[in-house]
Amino acid sequence: MTEALAALGEHIKALLPGKVTGATVSFGELTVLAEAADIVAVLRFLRDDPSCLFFNFTDLCGADYPARDKRFDVVYHLLSPRLNHRIRVKLQTDEMTTVPSIIEIFPAANWYEREAYDFYGILFTGHPDLRRILTDYGFEGHPLRKDFPLTGFVEVRYDDAEKRVVYEPVKLVQEFRNFDFLSPWEGSDYVLPGDEKAKV
Repeated sequence: MTEALAALGEHIKALLPGKVTGATVSFGELTVLAEAADIVAVLRFLRDDPSCLFFNFTDLCGADYPARDKRFDVVYHLLSPRLNHRIRVKLQTDEMTTVPSIIEIFPAANWYEREAYDFYGILFTGHPDLRRILTDYGFEGHPLRKDFPLTGFVEVRYDDAEKRVVYEPVKLVQEFRNFDFLSPWEGSDYVLPGDEKAKV
C-alpha cells in the first residue's frame, strides 16, 4: 500500500511541476503540498486523472501556525472510491493572501470554506457567499486562531428584565487563581484557607 501511494505521489509531482511542491507518505496516507494559486488546477487534476480519480470531496479545514510567515495551512481531504485511496492536499497562506475557491470543482466545499473563513479568517476568492457560518452576528475575531483569547471578547446572556439576549464585554468575577499542582497526598507548604480552624 505504501509503495502504491508513493508511486502515486511521484506521478502527481511529475505531471504538475511547479504546482505540486512535494509528496510524502506517512501513517498510510499520501500528503501532497500544493501552491495556493494553483489549487484549482491541482484538485481538478486529482479528480479527473485516470490514475487518481479522487472525485469524493471529504473535508476542508484550516490550521494556524502563528510563528510562520504564512501562518495558515488549508488542508483538503479527498477519497478515490474506485482506487480505494485517500489523499491530503495542503497549502500555506497568510492573513492577506487569498486562496482560490474550489466550489466550481467540488460544490460541497461551500460551507467548509465559509467555516475556514469564520474560524481562521482565511479568505477564498471566487466564493459566492463568503460570510460567517457558525459564530454569531457581529462576532469579532476568529476563534480558532492561536492568538484569540480563551475568554473571548464578549459574553452572551439572556436578560430576564429586558426579555432579550444581551451582549456584554467579558468580565472576570475573580482574579486568576494560582493552583498547586503538587500531589494532593504530599500536601502543600502553606496553610489553605479554612485549615487554620482545624485542630492540630
